[in-house]
Amino acid sequence: MRVNIEEVLEENPIIAAVKDKKGLKEAITTDCNIIFILNSDIINVGEIVKKVKEQGKIAFVHVDLLEGASNKKVALQFLKENTEADGIISTKAPMVHAARTYGFYTIHRFFLVDSFSFHSMDKQVANSNPHFIEILPGGMSKAIGWVRDKIDTPIIASGLVCEKEDVVTALQAGAIAISTSNNEVWYM
Repeated sequence: MRVNIEEVLEENPIIAAVKDKKGLKEAITTDCNIIFILNSDIINVGEIVKKVKEQGKIAFVHVDLLEGASNKKVALQFLKENTEADGIISTKAPMVHAARTYGFYTIHRFFLVDSFSFHSMDKQVANSNPHFIEILPGGMSKAIGWVRDKIDTPIIASGLVCEKEDVVTALQAGAIAISTSNNEVWYM
């Protein structure tokens, strides 16, 4: 049975983003129900996902950062056939769009660095059709509000979320969750 990610995030809107073995070891012991795997390779990704799944958690793999895999759709086939990953994260609209055909939950990641990146989001989201969009940096509550008003896709705030105030303001601005590699935030 496929789990409803939005319901999981309502229960706990904090997503643990892990970059290394130490972070993974800690993240799987927290109350965070979703783990973003930000640093892996084709040799270890299956084992990392397995550790996440053994703890009853949901695993998302950032495919753009999957070392040893091309940024082509064959990487999605590899993940589907060789891991139990629930979803993927990518900055590339074609990868996000293709991942849906493989049955993955999808997150389209955006770096809001200027007005051009903001104004091009709706076109990219229309092309990728993601389940969620991730906005970086996540501490920009005003920008989160702009995105919420412009795009009807659930928002995850990420990047530079370091304190409880960052979490609260992102959620108040319209994000449904936050993602962070800051292990102190995992316990909020």
